[in-house]
Amino acid sequence: MFCKNCGKEIDDRAVYCPHCGAETAVTTAVYSAPQYPQYKDTTNNMAVIGFILSFFIAIAGLICSIIGYKKAKEEGLDNKGLALAGIIISSLSMAAGVILFLFYMSFIVAIFL
Repeated sequence: MFCKNCGKEIDDRAVYCPHCGAETAVTTAVYSAPQYPQYKDTTNNMAVIGFILSFFIAIAGLICSIIGYKKAKEEGLDNKGLALAGIIISSLSMAAGVILFLFYMSFIVAIFL
């Protein structure tokens, strides 16, 4: 084998070149850390939080679900359907709240007039 730094012939098992002291390919093969595949977390936590909140606090569920849906589209994350379900449930819950509020207000106005 030849040294990649000075070009002189060296022993195949040499870790360092005896002529210039440069590391050889053996050094990187022996002392390099093993390469593991990188794990990419594709869980969309905001979609899950938005879905859960949509049952309890509609406006917070709607906001979190919209953010989760947007992240799912842009970054290719999971739970896009869960975010969409959170948006629908929150919207229906808020619409029902508005309808009930209007109904009660008209009922109160009818009683006092």
